[in-house]
Amino acid sequence: MPLPSRTILHQDSITAIIPSVYSLNPFTSHQFKVQPLIYLASPVKPISIISLYNNGFRSISQRKTGAEFKDKNHEQEESSDYSELKQKLDEVGLNYYNSCSPGQYHLLFCPKCKGGRSSVRSLSFHITPDRTSAIWRCFTDECGWAGQVIPGSWTNISGDNQFGKRQKLQPLGDELIAYFAGRMISKQTLEKNCVMQVAGQKDIIAFTYRRNGIIVGCKYRTMDKSFWQEKGTEKTLYGLDDIKEADEVIIVEGEIDKLSLEEAGISNCVSVPAGAPQTVSIKELPTLEKDTGFQYIWNCKKYLNKASRIIIATDADVSGDALAEELARRLGRERSKCWRVHWPKKDEINCFKDANEVLMNLGPNALRETIYSMQLHHMYLFNETIQGV
Repeated sequence: MPLPSRTILHQDSITAIIPSVYSLNPFTSHQFKVQPLIYLASPVKPISIISLYNNGFRSISQRKTGAEFKDKNHEQEESSDYSELKQKLDEVGLNYYNSCSPGQYHLLFCPKCKGGRSSVRSLSFHITPDRTSAIWRCFTDECGWAGQVIPGSWTNISGDNQFGKRQKLQPLGDELIAYFAGRMISKQTLEKNCVMQVAGQKDIIAFTYRRNGIIVGCKYRTMDKSFWQEKGTEKTLYGLDDIKEADEVIIVEGEIDKLSLEEAGISNCVSVPAGAPQTVSIKELPTLEKDTGFQYIWNCKKYLNKASRIIIATDADVSGDALAEELARRLGRERSKCWRVHWPKKDEINCFKDANEVLMNLGPNALRETIYSMQLHHMYLFNETIQGV
């Protein structure tokens, strides 16, 4: 698939970003063309490359010398910290490091309860990408074994998973796996994100919210779109661990949209936990303490402040527009930090609503192209106003 043509000029000049026509789905004749976006660039040094598919890390970079491209994996493999980590995992009976990829979440058989009465893979196990720590948790009612290992520091092990016991979660059954497959979400993506179900309830999905691998909240959904959340838990973004080191962050409106972007190869994405407001507030931005409806933004601000660009990919409806504006007010619209995704047309009048609709109808390549054909947020609103005249 041809990449969009892009021209980058030098400082004190105009930057033109002119996407080309994309063939969105190799199995259909559907095509769309994004209108050219021209904006005034602030003075910058000459740059060498723009990488669109960089999984959230810097998309604009200086040229690097060969000495900078060292084999980090080899250095990590031989590090003393990693050796100590493996030793501590051996001591607690978790010798999974040889078969589990760092940076990924794996569902395994718990060595304590052997999967419980159902003999299922109930242990969520995670080694951080830099191989400096490991986290695990068993979701069976009778076990709930959880812990964390950090070399050179401490090992924290608990045999009482109160959250898991209170929720009574278990791995997804065949019925819900088939439901997600119908929405083009794979079992691998579900396991990576620890999507569970309520024990004994075949139609209640449990989206687990995690910070540093530990579950801090849970949101429930039935297949007929009834939602509720666990009370008294931390308000945070869904998928927070996936943006810890990201220089570019994508925010969507629902958990399934977050999973949809992963199917398109984009993991530096989070979802808001509480849907969208009906309208944009005309009042001044409230203080942190009073901004209860967007507390999840303030709780995750240190992650979002690291990002040089935030791509807002909310739904293509009135509420989605209101949410995009409220997010931009809090995240830096005035610094040209926030960009907005404009979903492609599905007919002469209507657009696709969200990331999952694009994935289901046009495929992962089209979804990826759409995400990276965004516009500056204030220019998006300006263009929408002109089109409505």
